[in-house]
Amino acid sequence: MKTAELIRNRINETPLGESFTPAVFLALGTRATVDQTLSRLVKEGFITRVTRGVFVRPTQSRYVSKATPEPSKIAEAIAKTTGATIQVHGAEAARRLALTTQTPTQPVFYTSGPSKRIRVGRLTVTLKHASPRKLALAGRPAGLALAALWYLGKEEVTENVIAKIRKKLSPEEFLALRSATASMPAWMTDALYKYERNTRNG
Repeated sequence: MKTAELIRNRINETPLGESFTPAVFLALGTRATVDQTLSRLVKEGFITRVTRGVFVRPTQSRYVSKATPEPSKIAEAIAKTTGATIQVHGAEAARRLALTTQTPTQPVFYTSGPSKRIRVGRLTVTLKHASPRKLALAGRPAGLALAALWYLGKEEVTENVIAKIRKKLSPEEFLALRSATASMPAWMTDALYKYERNTRNG
């Protein structure tokens, strides 16, 4: 079977709306062949180029002909090309956990890779390099909580905030958060300790 057919078949197995990069096909042929095949499939309308080096098997929307994939899917696809870790930015994490009502206007993600900005239609997806401490527990609810705590900062992280997070997390995820003390600054571990001490005494 030719490389082009193999690539088409692999794309057919990709869920609609999920973005991918040329790197996932390099085991099937040379980079030049992969790039040529993807360009041809874009012209055919079989796939859509979201931004440079990122493609998607498009979904159909009631309101627009082709729906853009979620920013998180684009960020994940880019991260996979370098083996980087990504995490939701603290502002978005705090919103998801109902710790703030503010909604970020543009999607931002922490990454272990280099910082970069990717233009996707009217959106700019920003990947912001962060230290390993801020990427601990990435991809799970406990990591979301950790990102939110980092974002809120020492003055905003109160016992009430910890209590709200505990209600949002399963017991297993809250335990994982508590156990990640090596990735926390002293003020964060102190806030968790005070919350637990007062909960036991209360």
